[in-house]
Amino acid sequence: MAVTYHIRIKKDYAASLIEDLEKVNAIDLVKETDEDFVVTRAQMNEVSARIKKYQDNPDLLIDEEEVFKMLDA
Repeated sequence: MAVTYHIRIKKDYAASLIEDLEKVNAIDLVKETDEDFVVTRAQMNEVSARIKKYQDNPDLLIDEEEVFKMLDA
C-alpha cells in the first residue's frame, strides 16, 4: 500500500526542488483546497450526538493511555 505524505514548503529553494522531482516523475503533486474537506450535515449531527452521549455518560470515556495500549496490542 502506498503512503501519502503531505508537506508544506517553507523556503523558495524547496519549491524548486519539488518542481525538479515532479519533472522526473519522482512525485505526484496533489493540490487540495478547503472545499475538498467538506463536512456533511450528517457528519456534524453524528459528532454532536457523540459529544452529548459522552457528556451525559463520562464513565464511557477511555483514557488516552489506555487507547494507546489497546492500539499497541
